[in-house]
Amino acid sequence: MVTVAPHATEHMQLVVVGHVDHGKSTLLGRLYADTGSLPDGKLEKVQAICRQQGKEFEYAFLFDAFLEEQQQGITIDTARTFFSWQDRQYVVIDAPGHKEFLKNMVSGAARAEAALLVIDAREGVQEQSRKHGHLLSLLGIRQVAVVVNKMDLVAYDRPVFEAIEAEFRAFLEELGVRPERFVPASARHGDNVAAPSARLAWYAGPTVLETLGLFRKQMTQERLALRFPIQDVYKFDARRIIAGRVASGCVRVGDRLVFSPSNKSAHVRSIEAFNVDPLPLEAVGGQSIGITLDEQVFLERGEIGSHEGSPPGVATTLRCNLFWMGKRPLEMGRKYLLRLATREVECEVVEIRRIIDAADLAALRVKSAVGKNEVAELVIRTKAPIAFDLYQDFEVTGRFVLVDQYDVAGGGIIVEAVPDAQTSLREEARRRDLSWVTRDVGTDERAERYGHRAALVLLTGSAALTSRLARELERRLVLDGRHAYLLDTTNIRRGLAEASELNTRESTRRFGELVHLLVDSGMIVVFVAGALRQDEQAAIQALLHPTPLVVVQAGPQAGDPASHADLALNDVEDAAAAVDRIIAELTRQAVLADPTDHSRRLLYPSYSI
Repeated sequence: MVTVAPHATEHMQLVVVGHVDHGKSTLLGRLYADTGSLPDGKLEKVQAICRQQGKEFEYAFLFDAFLEEQQQGITIDTARTFFSWQDRQYVVIDAPGHKEFLKNMVSGAARAEAALLVIDAREGVQEQSRKHGHLLSLLGIRQVAVVVNKMDLVAYDRPVFEAIEAEFRAFLEELGVRPERFVPASARHGDNVAAPSARLAWYAGPTVLETLGLFRKQMTQERLALRFPIQDVYKFDARRIIAGRVASGCVRVGDRLVFSPSNKSAHVRSIEAFNVDPLPLEAVGGQSIGITLDEQVFLERGEIGSHEGSPPGVATTLRCNLFWMGKRPLEMGRKYLLRLATREVECEVVEIRRIIDAADLAALRVKSAVGKNEVAELVIRTKAPIAFDLYQDFEVTGRFVLVDQYDVAGGGIIVEAVPDAQTSLREEARRRDLSWVTRDVGTDERAERYGHRAALVLLTGSAALTSRLARELERRLVLDGRHAYLLDTTNIRRGLAEASELNTRESTRRFGELVHLLVDSGMIVVFVAGALRQDEQAAIQALLHPTPLVVVQAGPQAGDPASHADLALNDVEDAAAAVDRIIAELTRQAVLADPTDHSRRLLYPSYSI
């Protein structure tokens, strides 16, 4: 019997996986008993049930507590149990190994910090053993140890153990999973589980229990870098309070915060909390708070606050591992809603790299759609830049769900950002924004004074028609008291570089920087883009984000048909009516204040209290 710490000082999430009947539940039952973690009378109760049923007692029955499970002889649900040893409490997820219940294993293992993978010494490495190893890789679990169980059935033979270790270690290495150790054991007889066994004298490594103690605990939320997803922005008295839950790290009054993906930054003036006097000077991971800033910067729900030296990543293209539970298949090209922390953004799958069926453990294959209960490695592209972290670094900002037809249909983790044509421009814009010299007049103050947010309106399509509409739009906006300006292509070419063409990447970059200066002053900039390519549109958006980019296509489609248009004016007879529709679109996108909305909630994303 192992001495149990009276009070655990830390917790670790542990998942136990492996082929059906390889002894996972027996191993856990033995650990429970040998660490003295069983509730009083639990062992005797299970033993009495076995006698009543005329069967031999098995340690697995301590976990397979339901009568139905005992009769079937398999674990049919993901059971969470607990035991303590040496100041640590293990939250154990006993994941089913039977193929019909593998989807429970996926959902159970998703929150684990470490994993034990159990292999029967007599049966050796099985197909499900390989699939479970692959799933651990997909779920981002890197702390893995392999227990070669039932060594008693092979007479504790060392060559058998070494052959299994060599085979399975090589397989896991291919998946990028490097098991920390292989442990021979017999859970039924207690060999090498909680204490060394003379029958395994040839093995000099740690026991199973000691192996668990060697797993490294992830840093506490307070010690991680700051991640503060914005839940809402409220107006309270004269203050604008940015509310949210600190996902990790610590924020203090006076800290300079950077908000991603907008790259806005300011210092924390105060930390707000209800019914607290005096107000706190700091807040740590897990606390729901509000903060006020020393500058009125324009921030929206879904942005993530961080310290300047450790911001999250920002991208539009992500490689992910996803478990699909939707009623209809996940298909390439179809629009979905991606939710990450408090951020929601439209997205689509642009590549499905490989799939594993979590219901029948079918072989890996490549398809054009992901079916229910399948786990896929895929590439997702979001409509707008999104702030994120790799799952292995930050759990909260590294996992997401996909919504299909208002239902949460899939959950996934982010493995890496996939560079795209705009990555360098996005990084350039971030460096520019972080070093930008701010003024005493803030973005919100300008918006309130002008009655609109800054924006860029690009008109594409028929040259003669878009030119006429642009002039009419500028005239209408200025007469309405808006701060608007029409950029002329000829003037831009003279001012930037006479020899440059606007469809080159460098000219597009220069154009984006010019517009950035104008929108920073609070203007609505109108520009006739002519034949706009998709890459040009994406480049401009990367340089201006989060300034709204409103694309209006008038007349026949010109340029790249794949380029996105917010408003299509296919049949324009009356320029005034067409401009009415453009203004309505600007109102819909909260660029112009809605005259019927007296709270101005669309223009200012904050709620008055």
